[in-house]
Amino acid sequence: MNTGDPSILIVDDDASIRIALTDALRSWGYFAFSAGTIAGANALLEEVSPAVVLLDIDLPDGNGLDLLEKIKAENADTIVIMITGNAGMPNVLAAFRSGAHDFVGKPVKLEELRLTIKNAVETRNLRREVQRTRKERSSAFTFDQILGDSAAMRYAVDLARKVADSDVGSILLQGETGTGKDLFARAIHFASYRANSPYLAINCAALPATLIESELFGYEKGAFTDAKQTKEGLFEQAQGGTIFLDEIGEMELSLQAKLLRVLEEGRFRRVGGLRDLSLDVRIIAASNLDLKQAGEKGGFRLDLYFRLSVIQVDIPPLRDRADDVLQLAQHYIEKANLKRREKKLKGLSKETANVFCGYGWPGNVRELRNVIERASILEETSVVTLEHLPQDMVKAASIPAAGIKIELPQEGIAIEEVENELCRQAFERTGHNLSRAARLLGITRDQLRYRLRKIDDDLAAKAQTNGE
Repeated sequence: MNTGDPSILIVDDDASIRIALTDALRSWGYFAFSAGTIAGANALLEEVSPAVVLLDIDLPDGNGLDLLEKIKAENADTIVIMITGNAGMPNVLAAFRSGAHDFVGKPVKLEELRLTIKNAVETRNLRREVQRTRKERSSAFTFDQILGDSAAMRYAVDLARKVADSDVGSILLQGETGTGKDLFARAIHFASYRANSPYLAINCAALPATLIESELFGYEKGAFTDAKQTKEGLFEQAQGGTIFLDEIGEMELSLQAKLLRVLEEGRFRRVGGLRDLSLDVRIIAASNLDLKQAGEKGGFRLDLYFRLSVIQVDIPPLRDRADDVLQLAQHYIEKANLKRREKKLKGLSKETANVFCGYGWPGNVRELRNVIERASILEETSVVTLEHLPQDMVKAASIPAAGIKIELPQEGIAIEEVENELCRQAFERTGHNLSRAARLLGITRDQLRYRLRKIDDDLAAKAQTNGE
């Protein structure tokens, strides 16, 4: 039985009621079918999954409440409306506890039933839309969206995956601006058992302390001059879900103390409130500061730092992820191509790739994304050329000049000494980053590591430690 109209199953032992309701439902645009017993209803439910079930309580072969429980257990999406002449309080309570949507008494008033069914179908459609939206959101923020094969990024992602799957109540993300802390926070939320509950974020650097407090805790009517009515804060709105406190290092010390107390006690009060409310949220805090160091200097509460950092995920800067730069660039080129109506970019020119690999990326992934976005707008060729890169970026990139001339000393020099010096300079210039230094020299990491061992034991040790 397939139809584009919402389907409704009528389960009632009175044939005249079944016929009357079937005719009415079909005239209202629904696809209606019916059964007079629980056994008959079960047989139909094996073939179709109705949007709505109109279910009597007193049936010849059993209690309709038992069928209600079975329907909701097998398909929670189905709306069940009880339709009975025995609408006593015990039956009503039992039906609602088992998942009934509404009650309609006998004799049935068709206009009342029509409105009840209309509301039921709209409720079902709304639930499906919410589920679809949640599914789309969760698929847009997964760990698979966090690109990077470097060891540093793999370690951060693996740790975050483990944290997401745990019941730990607070997580600290530390990383420079532009490294993707918000992406990590969303991925952790949507990979957790809290994924179907709210994810709410607040930037602690963007709001004054008084406003952050009312945003987090809410306030009671009359708590201050502009409090015209009671307002729920994020802690209430996000119950069962996750709150992301971005740039928590900018939060004022007085508010840090209140937040610490909430985390320790698992309870909070609205501003101006007199009663405590329970807290059931996961806190993900993020900062581009070293909060432990800030705490030792008095700029952040150390006790709050230790409370937040039950698990700390350090997100590496892009300069420590040299192996990921070209992969990320290609990813953002493909995203930019989706916005271009005509000419598409294939990739980076060789010269641009050298600049990308030699540049320090102080703005991290965000800066790389913006550079690609800019080039995609300006570029007329099929590849990103140097012409459309920011010139300060080109100048700052640590790349060997094209067509470089090396003067041979009159007394001559062993070519091995030249190679050793170039290897040493590349390794020092990149902050002892083996991958980036190897790229500058056009050799593999293993080849550079071998040469460094021949040059200096200390350099070899640093190469072993800073392999990425």
